[in-house]
Formats: sequence, C-alpha cells, structure tokens
Amino acid sequence: MTVARPDEVRRYNRSSLLRLLHTGGPATRAALATDLGLNRSTIKMLVDGLAEAGLVEERVPRQAVAPGRGAGRPSLLVLPRPQAAVVLAVDVQVERAVIALVGLGGQILGRNSWNLYGRQRDPAELITHVAESAHLLAEDLGVRAVAAGISVPGVVRRGDGHVHAAANLHWTEVALGRRMSGVLGVPVAVANDAELGALAEHVRGAGRDSGDAVFVSADVGVGGGLVAQGRLLRGAAGYLGEIGHMTVRPDGRACHCGNEGCWETEVGQAALCRALGLPEHSQRGTIVAELRALERDSDPLQRLGEYSDWLALGLVNVVNVLGPELVVLGDLFTALPDAVVAELGERVRRRSIVSRALGGVRIEKSTLGADLKLLGAAEAAFEGILGAL
Repeated sequence: MTVARPDEVRRYNRSSLLRLLHTGGPATRAALATDLGLNRSTIKMLVDGLAEAGLVEERVPRQAVAPGRGAGRPSLLVLPRPQAAVVLAVDVQVERAVIALVGLGGQILGRNSWNLYGRQRDPAELITHVAESAHLLAEDLGVRAVAAGISVPGVVRRGDGHVHAAANLHWTEVALGRRMSGVLGVPVAVANDAELGALAEHVRGAGRDSGDAVFVSADVGVGGGLVAQGRLLRGAAGYLGEIGHMTVRPDGRACHCGNEGCWETEVGQAALCRALGLPEHSQRGTIVAELRALERDSDPLQRLGEYSDWLALGLVNVVNVLGPELVVLGDLFTALPDAVVAELGERVRRRSIVSRALGGVRIEKSTLGADLKLLGAAEAAFEGILGAL
C-alpha cells in the first residue's frame, strides 16, 4: 500500500479548500472544517497559507456589523479574491462571439461581444479577434489571464481542443485549441457548448445539488451535456452529447449533419420559428419575445402544435437512456412558457419507464441566463489551474 507523503497531503488539502471556496463561495473556517473533514488547526494553516499567497481574504460578515446586533465576536468569512487568478472565457455562437475575464470564485470582471457574419466566422479571423479583444480587456481591467476556456457549438476532441465539425459555423477539422493557445500563450481548454452548459449548471446552477443531470439546449442546433454521479461525462475523446442528432423521424427533414429526421430538425431554432409562424431565420430576440408573449396565451401548447410533441418525445428518449434525476433546459428553451415546461414534465413522467421508476424526473429551466456558456468555459479553464495555485 502506498502512503501519501505529508507534503502531498498538504497540497491536496490546499487544493480542495481552494476549490470549495471557488465553487461554494464565502464560508467560515468552522464550515470549511466540517465540509472537508479536517480539524480546525489544519484549516487555519491552510487558510493562512492561501491568504499569504494572496488567493483568499477574511472579512467580517456584513450583517455582523449592522447596528443593534447582539454582542460577541462574529466568525470571519473566508472568501476567494477574484483578481488573484483570472481566466479568459470565450463563447462562440453561430451569430455572435462573447469573451469575458472571470476571476476566482466565478466573478465576471468584464466582457466584450461582437456579431459573426461572413468572414468573421472564419477560424483565423475569430482567433485574431478573440486575442486582440482579450488583450484590450485585460489591459483595461489591469489583470492577466492565466488560462482560457472556449465553448464551441460542435464536435470537439477534448484532449487538444480539435474541432472535428461545427456544421452551423461551417467549420471542419479546426485545430482551435492548439492555434488559440499559441496566440494567447496560456493553456486553452475547448469543449462542446452543451457540455460546458452542463458543467456550469453543475457547479453554479440548477444542478448543484443533483448528482445525475442532463442539460439540453436549443439554439440554431440542439445539444446536451451529462453529469453522472457528480462527474461530467465526456465520452470517447470527448465526443458526447450530440442528442440533437438522434433520429426521431426517419422520413423527416434533411439535417446539416447528413442524416434525415434528426431531433434538431424538429425542435431547433428553425422548427421553433415554424411553430410560432415566424420566418425560419428570425433573430433570437424576435423568437424570445414571441415565446414570452405565449405566457399570456390561454393554451400555449395548442399554439406550438406538434413542436411540443417532438420536444416531449426527445426528452422521453433522453430520460430513458440516461436516467437523470434532473433535466435542465437551456438557451431558447428557457423562454418556453412555464405551462409548457410543466406539461413536458408530465408527459415525461407518464411515458418514460425510467421516470416512473425514479418517482418522477424534474424538468427545470436554466437560471444562469446568457452567461451560461461563459461560466462553463471559465470552469473548464479553472479545472486545469486550481491545483497549481
């Protein structure tokens, strides 16, 4: 049996404490000792070391200094210092790109975005623009990114960030991780956008307390990410989550992937536009506004017609195959009326044998908003550096 050396144990405990503060936020030393199963003297040594390194600080809770409070010395809160470790997060979408500098603890320090049309979607153009914008943003904020995470709507090899295909961007075989790392001069993690959505939900969103959850998102395309037993699943070489390309209608519409009748062709952005009576290439804002208006409709399910049927069918298949306790709906799905989401949950419970066995699978909308993929990209970057801080 191999016995860990004291210095290895200290590094492990230090890393665990920093990760807990990064994902869980401020906590007292007593709470940290309980959560990590360590004694208070060990926690004191670790906190003092992290504070000396400038990674954390201790403060009196705000409510403790309010007038009229009882006597007694309040317990200090230990909290991460956001600017002590900063990463670059990049969210490449079909129609726009967003970058943000994110500090320790998940705080977004600043951001920039631009539309993607024509040549701006070219990988070389995008890489140049990201690097230039990131440099200007870092100078403006007075910080330096030590790693980067990039969200891409495509099939990505996680080991090196090679984009095998991103059909809606018209990309094939793009060595995005290697090229971006060379330009930025820092480690770069690239992953599928839905996978990073699942990561963000698991760390900071609706899935924080769920060990088994599926994230399903709809934009131009449809993707999914899976958390199983508290860990993000990535599949062989990172190729996982292309649930939008499961065949649900063999005689259906042609899909850009080369198949016919993919779930994406029935519930993606174009399908949603058709259901709402909008042109298929309507702007996202127009689609969201139309969906918000459905909240006032007496029967939103009737208005959506067979769109909701196809959405329910796919969710039943996802639940039967993956067996989650929670399904989180992201992107355009978050604008669906609450009555529609509730009905989807009921249909899944009624039609899925796995849902019935589990006593019902929860279906909820993401609450992380437009920052979802940025936060996921930031977490992917932090995964590679937290242990070395």
